[in-house]
Order: sequence, then structure tokens, then C-alpha cells
Amino acid sequence: MSIERTLFAAADKMRGAMDAGEYKHIALGLLFLRYVSESFQRLHDQLDADDYADAEDPDEYLAESVFWVPEEARWNSLAKRSKDPKIGVMIDDAMRAIEASNESLKGALPKVFGRESVDRAMLTGLIDLFTNLKLDGTKADFDLIGRIYEYCIGEFAGSEGKRGGEFYTPKSVVDTLVEMIEPTKGRVYDPCCGTGGFFVQSEKFIEAHQGSSNDIAVYGQERNHTTFGLARMNLAIRGIFADIRWNSEGTLVRDAFPDERFDYVLANPPFNISDWSGELLREDARWRCGAPPVGNANFAWIQHIYAHLSASGIGGVVMANGSMSSMSGGEGDIRRALVEGDAIDAMVALPGQLFYGTQIPACLWIMAKDKSNGIAKDAKLRDRRGEALFIDARKMGALVPGSRKQKELSEDEIGKIATAYHAWRGEPDAGVYEDEPGFCKSASLEEIAKHNFVLTPGRYVGAGAAEDDAEPFEEKFERLMGELRGQFAEGHRLEAEIEARLGALG
Repeated sequence: MSIERTLFAAADKMRGAMDAGEYKHIALGLLFLRYVSESFQRLHDQLDADDYADAEDPDEYLAESVFWVPEEARWNSLAKRSKDPKIGVMIDDAMRAIEASNESLKGALPKVFGRESVDRAMLTGLIDLFTNLKLDGTKADFDLIGRIYEYCIGEFAGSEGKRGGEFYTPKSVVDTLVEMIEPTKGRVYDPCCGTGGFFVQSEKFIEAHQGSSNDIAVYGQERNHTTFGLARMNLAIRGIFADIRWNSEGTLVRDAFPDERFDYVLANPPFNISDWSGELLREDARWRCGAPPVGNANFAWIQHIYAHLSASGIGGVVMANGSMSSMSGGEGDIRRALVEGDAIDAMVALPGQLFYGTQIPACLWIMAKDKSNGIAKDAKLRDRRGEALFIDARKMGALVPGSRKQKELSEDEIGKIATAYHAWRGEPDAGVYEDEPGFCKSASLEEIAKHNFVLTPGRYVGAGAAEDDAEPFEEKFERLMGELRGQFAEGHRLEAEIEARLGALG
């Protein structure tokens, strides 16, 4: 069993009857405290050994992008007093002290440990558990803590069901979008960033491809204040410094970056939201393809994302499947305008059961401002104006080990989706693109118009080749006919029995 799973299982066992949504902030808050203390202590030891440095000067830590931790908030100080009846109050005070010393963390840390409802024995157990987490004083420590943090967020989302899943995008969905969009250099934006999963995976993608995370700037907005705090802690653990904004109205009503344009936008907005204040925004400048219906925010999000793309920007958004074919409230007209305006680069139909707590099937919209793919600058890329790629991945995915409902995409499946997209765009090393019946199809604007601008991939990719089961046709025909005759006979028998019983009642 992995250390992430082992640690989560031990921590989760301690919560007893406490609600997963409430306990999440306690466990993750303490894990964050363990992280900042470890990071601080490592640099503190280095400065202490330097005759020309002051280990108690906060500016020394600021220069190294390490959070300053006041003495009373350091993990070792709290661990020594873990059995104190007032340990919860001490942890709250530690969180406040860290916020007061680090401007970027103000308002981000939970202060819930001193509540009457919080079991002191549970706090002691968590402190002991995280104290015993073996670290070796290298960068691998923070990679490990980041993995544990990310794993815990996902597991808590599963425990919370639909409410938790609203703020957490499953890893395989995040990975698919990141592998398709490839945010390697420039400005990355998520207008509903949740716990920051897209940003974390973007950093991982860059590292995996030997790039530099310093080459991207991260921007985000989140309406739920508790989730906003989780996002900032999640990013801090990863060493990602981002401009994340919060307001109670939300992105559609009060856009925190109205005049900004971004090279990459990745988002998983809440699906089919009806109370998004659409009536107040009928004349908004973002609705270049038509005002979204008041009763559904899907096309508000799609147009918001497209409006924020730079001249060569690419955006990927997770949407409910209904967005590909709906006609109500003018959505069909908006979709047509997006297609005719060459905004749609690719559509991906995902398998069901990927999301925590909901069986709503989802899809990916990939939008691009320049579908010539910079043809004038890079002759290797294909000019895809007047075309769109359709990928049907509904048959992909398998149940997560130990789950009866939750599915995930494998690395190979994610790779197949991303490779088809990159090959279609003509990117170097992606291979030559070819339509694959049942999986992918490059369709022209004329073909899409024939389907009344419905963007469901299944309409375009056709049926895949049937699997050969090696049974001779004559034998299969005879077997199936025998089964059919048997079913007809059973049907006649049941009809006669029903008539006889009804007759007896008469």
C-alpha cells in the first residue's frame, strides 16, 4: 500500500463520526502546518550554520520563497504539547500567527481546531501521526507531502459525495485536459479553480517534460471561501505562487480579471447551474455568440473562457454532455455561432462515472483563438480552420480498485486521446493523424452544419470495427435463431399463463 493511502487510512480512522467535510479542514490544515514548519526548519538550520546570516530574520526566508513560521507556531513546539487540553486553541493561534507573518496566506488557513465539538484526542492522534511521517530533509519531502495532500483531497471528495465532488475534479480528467492543452509557457487561468488541481497538474506536466515552472504565471478565482483556502494551501505546499482571488458573487457576476487575456484556460465549472444571475447579465460583453439562457450557466462559462483567451490562446473546459446538443434557451444558436466563428478545436466525450457523487456524463470542450495554429510562424503545424476534431472516449475507463461506481482513465488511454489531438494539430513527434472509426474524426464545418451544429462525437466518429469472436457465421446464425425461437416460445407461454389467471379472477 502506498504511503499516501496508508497515511490517509490512518488519519481517516481518527475522525470517527465527524462529518468528512468538517474533518477535511482539520486533517489538511495540520498537514499544511507540518509542511511549512519542515520547510522553515530546513532553511533555519542552514542559516544558523552561516556566520553571516540571521536565522531569525523573516526577510531571509522571504528571499528564498519560504514561509516564515513564528516560534510558537512551529511544529516541534506544538508536538511537545499535543496532549495539552488547550491544544486546539494553540493550533488556531499558530494558524493566525502564520497568516500575520505571511501576506500571501492571509485568510487561507483554517481556525477550527479550538471548537468544543473537536475531539482533543483526535487532534493529539493526528499530530503524532504527522510527526512520525519520516522526512529526509530534501526536496523529495515536499513532493511527498504534496502527493499526500493531493491524495487526501481526492479521498475526502469521495467521502463527501456530490458536495465534495463539486470542488474537486478527478485526477484522470485533469490529466487529460493538461496533456491536451500542454500549458508549458505563459499565463494559465482557471475561473473556478476549486482546490487548484489544474495548476498542480500543470506544474507536474512541465517538470515531466524538463521545462521550468518559472515559465508560467498562475491566475485563478473561486467563489467558495473554504475551498479558496484549500486551493491556496494546496498550491503553497507545491511551491506554486499564484494570484488566486475570491469574492462571494462568483466569477460570472464579478470577474476578478476582466481585462486580462491568458495563453491557457483550464476549468471545470459547476454543471447546469440555474441561479447564476443571468437576468442581470443579458448585455454582458462576454456573450459574443449570444446571451446564455437565464436558467443555465453552461454557455456563460464557455463564452467567459473563450473571451479570456489571448490571440493564440487555447482553453479546455469540462462540461455536462447536454451542452453538446441542447437547443433550449438559444443554446443551439450559441453553439452554431461558436462553430461558425471557428472557436471549437476539439470535442471529447468522456466515459461515465468519472466524477465523485454524480453519474452525469461529461465532455471536454477544447477552444482555440487561432486555429491556423500559427501556420505563418511554424510550417509544421496544420491549418485547421474550418474543421474540428471529435473524439469518442466513452468506452474507455475502468473501475478504481476497491470501488463499485468510480471509474478512471488509464495513462495509456489519456495518452491516446492527447496524441490524437496533437497529431491532428500537426505537432512534431505526435505522428500522422488519421481518422479512426469509433474513436476520432476530423469533421468540416459543412459536416457539422449537416448535423445541425450538434457536437456529440458519436455522431461523427461512426462505429468501430466489430471484434472478431472467431465463431463461424453459419454457427452463430443458427445459435442466435435458436435463442430467438426459445424467447418467442417463452413469451407465448407467459401470455397463456396470464390469460388463464385473469380468467380465473373473472
